[in-house]
Amino acid sequence: MVHALSTHLVVNHRLTTVWLDRIWKAGVSAVEIFCARQHMDYHNKAQIQELAHWFKDSPMQLFSLHSPMYSDDCWGRTGPNAVITITEPVKAKRIPMVDEIKRALEIAEYMPFRYLIQHLGVAGEEYDERKIEAAFTALDELRVFAKQRGVEILLENIPNKLSNAERLIQFLEITHLDLHFCFDTGHAHMAGSVESEYQIMRSRIRSTHVHDNNGVADEHRYPYLHEDGTIDWRRTMQVLRSRSEQYPLLLELREDPAWGNPLEAVRKIFEHLEAEPETEDDQS
Repeated sequence: MVHALSTHLVVNHRLTTVWLDRIWKAGVSAVEIFCARQHMDYHNKAQIQELAHWFKDSPMQLFSLHSPMYSDDCWGRTGPNAVITITEPVKAKRIPMVDEIKRALEIAEYMPFRYLIQHLGVAGEEYDERKIEAAFTALDELRVFAKQRGVEILLENIPNKLSNAERLIQFLEITHLDLHFCFDTGHAHMAGSVESEYQIMRSRIRSTHVHDNNGVADEHRYPYLHEDGTIDWRRTMQVLRSRSEQYPLLLELREDPAWGNPLEAVRKIFEHLEAEPETEDDQS
C-alpha cells in the first residue's frame, strides 16, 4: 500500500520545507497537510508559495489537506468564535466558517492536491436535524468551490452523533450528495469496531487516518509503540488491504516527546503494519 503521513504529527511546529524533506527521507511518498494556523497558515501566501515551490520539484505527492478546525493559531483557545464547524445552524455565524474553509481550499491554486478532509461537526456533538440541514447547505457550496480547483471533499468518521459510519451513510441518503469518505481507524475503534465501521463505509473510502487508542480517548497513539493502544492491527490490516487500490495507508498521529524522533517512529510503524499477515492462514 502507498505510505502516506499527515503533518498532524508535527502540528505544533511551523510547517517548512525542512519538515517535508525529513518526511520524504523517512520513506513516505505522499502527505496530508493539516490546516492549523500555527502549523500551516492558509492565510500566509509566503508560506504557501514556499511549500508550493518545494512540491513542484519533489517526487512526494501532496495527496490531501485537512480542513481547518479553528480560525486562530492556538486550538480555539481564543474563544468559541474560533471554532469552525459546517453544522452551525445560524447562517450568519456559518458563512465566515465556510469562508475559512474556502481560504484553505485556495491552496490548490498554488499546489494541487486531490482531497479535502472535512469533519461533520465537532467531537461529542449531538444529532440535530437543523445541523444536518446546515451541513448540507455548507457542503453543497464547498464542493462546487472545491471542484473548480480540482479537489474532492471527503467526509471523515469522527466521534460524535452526526458522523459515525451509519450516520454518514444516512447523511448522503438524505442530502443526495455524492461524496466519499476518509476512514479513521481510531474513531472507528471508539465507535465500537474498526471492522464493522469499515464494512459500512468501504465502497466510498478514498483515504484513511491510521492511529491507535484505548477505545475511549481520541489520543492518536502510535500503533505498536504505545502499550495502551487496543486496536487489533492484524485484523485491521487485513480489512484495509481488501480495497487497498482505493486509498493510501495514511498515518495521522500525535507527536509524543517520549519517542524522540517522530519520523523514526513512523518508519517503524509502517514496517510493523506491512509485516502483518495478509490472511488468517498466514499466521501459522
